[in-house]
Amino acid sequence: MSDLNESRRRLDSLLRGLEQVVVAFSGGIDSTLVLKLAHEALGDKVIAATAVSSSLARQDLNDAQRIAAEIGVKHVLLESSEVEDPRYRKNDTQRCYFCKSNVYDTLIRYAGGEGLRWILDGTNADDTGDHRPGLRAAREHGVRSPLQECGLGKAQIRALAKEAGLSNWAKPANACLSSRIPYGSEVTPEKLSQVETAEAALRKLGFTQLRVRHHGTVARIEVPKEELKEAVNFGDAITEAVREAGFQYATIDLEGFRSGSMNEGPGR
Repeated sequence: MSDLNESRRRLDSLLRGLEQVVVAFSGGIDSTLVLKLAHEALGDKVIAATAVSSSLARQDLNDAQRIAAEIGVKHVLLESSEVEDPRYRKNDTQRCYFCKSNVYDTLIRYAGGEGLRWILDGTNADDTGDHRPGLRAAREHGVRSPLQECGLGKAQIRALAKEAGLSNWAKPANACLSSRIPYGSEVTPEKLSQVETAEAALRKLGFTQLRVRHHGTVARIEVPKEELKEAVNFGDAITEAVREAGFQYATIDLEGFRSGSMNEGPGR
């Protein structure tokens, strides 16, 4: 606990030194902790900004608005246009780079208009693995990552968030809807809508940690391994839900839920 307290003190000190900030706010636990602590350190000199496009699920937007209101911070919604970028729509392995570049350009324009110097994100010390070209975009745009700079990983972040009384401290990790579409398959608003609709339907069935991966007419569904049996028992309801979302077939991935499964290659 002493290490956690020391990390918290270093984080508070870093935030107080920034004076005025915009927090790139997704509503996930990482950016929520940054927003909460920045608000405590800087008060009304903190603004939460959420980039809105068809790659952001409506439920995630609602959660972000609710949590910002709980914290009591000014929250702005900024339209981003990554889905209109042909480099993003192409959906090669650098898709996240083009997405984040678009989002950070949007935030920089807003921050400049408000006279705010720094943009903060929720990147943490555990985010250096896997395939994350979005981190390169953040560095190129001068975005600061307080959690990463202070060496805070996911377990410490959840502990601090719980200690701070954040309502989403146990929220499962999430990613934008485009992460459900395989590389090489064009990202379109229609595909994003199919994924969003299907995932929302499955949550109503009681599944909380899940992904619906878009494989053309097939929806490949990932739930935690311990919930695979339950998913099979809900087979008819799941099939109906994904068909209503625009898919023809539903398949349950027997390897279970795993973040970043679209980054897996042959012979992994």
